[in-house]
Amino acid sequence: MASLDSPNSPPNSSFAIRETTTHPKTNVASILDPAPNSPPNPSFAVRESTAHSFLRSISTKEASFAGFHFSPPRYSTPSLHSTSPLSSPLRTFSPNPASNHTISLDASYKCLSSVLKKDGQILSIAISNGIVYTGSDTNLIRIWKLPEFSECGVLKTKACTVVAIAVSHDRLFAGYGDTKIRVWRRTWDGTLKHVKLATIPRTGGYVRSYIAGKDKMMRHMGPITSLAVNISDNILYSASLDKTVKVWRISDLKCIENIPAHSEPINAIVVADDGILYTASDDATIRVWRRNFCRGEWPHSLMVTLPAKCSPVKTLTLTGDGGVLYGGCTDGYVHYWLKGWLSGQLRYGGALQGHTHAVMCLATVSNFVISGSADSSSRVWTREQDGQHVCLAVLVGHRGPIRCVTAFLGHSGEEVEDGCTICTGSLDGVLKVWRVTPMKSASGRFVKNDYFELEEEGV
Repeated sequence: MASLDSPNSPPNSSFAIRETTTHPKTNVASILDPAPNSPPNPSFAVRESTAHSFLRSISTKEASFAGFHFSPPRYSTPSLHSTSPLSSPLRTFSPNPASNHTISLDASYKCLSSVLKKDGQILSIAISNGIVYTGSDTNLIRIWKLPEFSECGVLKTKACTVVAIAVSHDRLFAGYGDTKIRVWRRTWDGTLKHVKLATIPRTGGYVRSYIAGKDKMMRHMGPITSLAVNISDNILYSASLDKTVKVWRISDLKCIENIPAHSEPINAIVVADDGILYTASDDATIRVWRRNFCRGEWPHSLMVTLPAKCSPVKTLTLTGDGGVLYGGCTDGYVHYWLKGWLSGQLRYGGALQGHTHAVMCLATVSNFVISGSADSSSRVWTREQDGQHVCLAVLVGHRGPIRCVTAFLGHSGEEVEDGCTICTGSLDGVLKVWRVTPMKSASGRFVKNDYFELEEEGV
């Protein structure tokens, strides 16, 4: 998860895409956290070299940061039109002589739907059983039904800024900028219904903890940034800008532990099926925690700290089997670590290169990895059997930084097929649904050629 934007930013920023021949360097952290004297109506613009020649985006064993250019956003005032521009022009990739692969893949890429609501920035997204939930600057959580991606409901609260959403079986959890978590129960009685259960921490419990001097343990002192559910242990984790992780027992919604996890704000958390917790922070590290099933004040213990090449880590994701951990950083790289099947230890695997601005969100499904960035683009990667990562597509169409992403295999309502469907939410207020279908040769490897084209249908 990315760190929260300035509360003074307008709810409906506009964005533009510009071209220029210069590439001055800048600090990406300043892009995500504008200075106090920034113009009152900021909007992002991505600058690109006039020479449309790209190197192949692949994984490397050690990321080289030398000569990596950053293009800072520009402030501009064009309005966001109701129709999106052509998602991507036809591009040619320059081959890398040192690589034993050709350049890009023959695949179909389409934007199936593009929806703009008056909700301001799209900040969070989650999917469960064909239902998509989206949170924004407003006090609404919108509910969408697949495959037609039609809106089928709205959850409304008094609080605004839904920065994190997590779904577990019959429960829906939403983290807000007011440091609290709202919980709903999902029921299916002919139609999908949501019944609000509680707001945690509960008022009575917080008052008692305040009197006992334990209020800082029972509630977050800063906005929540990420949520994760450990289904097997029936607990909920919440991370915050206050540098802590809270552990909540789902059965009674009580805070049972406070983890002072990092020295800087925590941006993302993810939990594996085996109960291992991963936390990412602005201190440029990912920390790995193990839950000890014993009595005591600190059930979670730190296993290892993974450095992220001196770059703040904004987002995390795990593969379905927990074998690969991905971390998106402000330097535009997606670093990944491989978990040993026997030892269980993590070793650095390399970095996925391609984004020019901070990586703000990540998602995995099967062998696909999807990254969303402040450069207003999403990249779709596939991990081959030899561990090599290949960039299948660059999804371009948003006019602002991509803040959240989720994905699922196939296309709901159709027969199972290769490829995945991707939902992206942006700070431009637009929610997009994409379809990526790679082509394979008779040998089972992806067919590669020198071009790719991205089409967009619908608004």
